[in-house]
Amino acid sequence: MAASACIVGKKEGEGPLRDSFDTIIEDSYFGEKTWEKAESTMQKMALQKALEKANLPPTALEFIFAGDLLNQCIGSTFSMRDMGIPFFGLFGACSTMAESLALASMAIDGGFADTAAAITSSHFCTAERQFRFPLEYGGQRTPTAQWTVTGSGAVILTAEGPGPYVKHITCGKIVDAGIKDANNMGAAMAPAAYSTISAHFNDLALRPSDYDLIVTGDLGAMGAEILVDFFKNDGVDISHNYNDCGLMIFSRQEQDVHAGGSGCGCSASVLCGHLLNGMRDGRWKKILFAPTGALLSPTSTQQGESIPSICCAIAISTQK
Repeated sequence: MAASACIVGKKEGEGPLRDSFDTIIEDSYFGEKTWEKAESTMQKMALQKALEKANLPPTALEFIFAGDLLNQCIGSTFSMRDMGIPFFGLFGACSTMAESLALASMAIDGGFADTAAAITSSHFCTAERQFRFPLEYGGQRTPTAQWTVTGSGAVILTAEGPGPYVKHITCGKIVDAGIKDANNMGAAMAPAAYSTISAHFNDLALRPSDYDLIVTGDLGAMGAEILVDFFKNDGVDISHNYNDCGLMIFSRQEQDVHAGGSGCGCSASVLCGHLLNGMRDGRWKKILFAPTGALLSPTSTQQGESIPSICCAIAISTQK
């Protein structure tokens, strides 16, 4: 990973990770006329900042892997439409940062590219309009509900460089535990996190203690507790080195976010700022980054469908 950058909104900038973000924007519109355009602008800013850090021009990118939460991934497609760079539009819900990293890494490792970008974003206001109600409606939030992060993260991956390095990828399977409550995403996604992280340990003959940090995103308070309990039932305690991006980005006691943060931009912002900066500073040597996504839509929810979920795990190391 040659460089990373993250751009966030005002609420995220008031949280405990404020010093790890490259830019904090006070205006939720990012100078645009709509929140959807704001999200596209936020993605552009994240990519530009990451390229500056990598000391690379946009023309150095051979592929862009990007996604968001909106219909037809308009946040990403509109942000990248003038770039003139081969583009893969992705949707893995809140797991999209890991999906983009996985595919970009495989493209480079397979010899199909030397330089690629992985980008993801979410915006509180666009997500509310997409999945719930317009903000003017003033809907009541349940205790298990999470707050969609306004944020974007971008990583520039190269075939050669100082790291950190993507060492392993465990692509998860779709897991559906039958949860139908769209205001309890953590409970819906926890089984997918358990499935993928368990497969990662089993496939590579690893234990939780082999990592300095295991971090999911974005299970929130409810989902994180469920995940820890799942592993305890197997006689495995991950609580000593486990955390969740949705619990890290906000202060639940002071910021009224209920069960924590969510959205593509949650894990992306935490990874591209706090986590990768910490690895470069020597705080962690090995991290298992395992974002989760709830693969629902307003239509499926209104039709009474359950919530299928996915988790993709990326092992990141400072050692090549």
